[in-house]
Amino acid sequence: MAVGLQIVGLFLGVVSWCLQSSCTSNQVWKMRSQSESVTTSQWQFEGLWMSCAATSLGSIQCSKFKTVLGLSAHLQTCRALMILSLLCGLTSIIVSVLGLKCTKLGRTPEQVKAKIVLSGGILFILSGLFTLIAVSWYAARVINDFYDPLYGGVRFELGTGLYLGWAAAGLAILGGSMLCCSSKTTPSSPPARQFSYYSTTGQGRSIYRAAPASDASGSKAYV
Repeated sequence: MAVGLQIVGLFLGVVSWCLQSSCTSNQVWKMRSQSESVTTSQWQFEGLWMSCAATSLGSIQCSKFKTVLGLSAHLQTCRALMILSLLCGLTSIIVSVLGLKCTKLGRTPEQVKAKIVLSGGILFILSGLFTLIAVSWYAARVINDFYDPLYGGVRFELGTGLYLGWAAAGLAILGGSMLCCSSKTTPSSPPARQFSYYSTTGQGRSIYRAAPASDASGSKAYV
């Protein structure tokens, strides 16, 4: 049961990391609302790294953001959170693979491997939280600007990159939780209790001790 949880959790974590990579490089985090467009044959969309414009003829022109310090604070923060989520996700994949029960790593005891898997699960959850905070904050700004009657700029709507981020965050948190649950090891059974009793005879007192439970012959030891 624990091995199955670990494999499924790791699989979900790998899928979430791939979605996080696609989300970070996606350029459609927000797209211009059709109600703001003069014609429906032109589209404008933006991501974390560049702004693009497309026409119905298939031509796309993108321009990178030329400055970092000139960007808004929420955009810089979203960039940093997505990069952190990718780093945490990659680290958690490596750590989780080393801690799987089906992975042989020298003579590492099961208790140590369980702690390694637990660390990988926690990193997966952190990665998902970073992604969730980034996409939710970005979406909140887009929605706030769209409904703000005093906003004088171009109004945008939510893009596909945000939905990729939400899906990646959910899978990362789910996979990390499964890894954390699988790291619980069953307590080892206590050693067999040994007992002794005394017998007084005419030749003196003898002490009879029970043989250890591992003794296959089942014979008693006499002292």
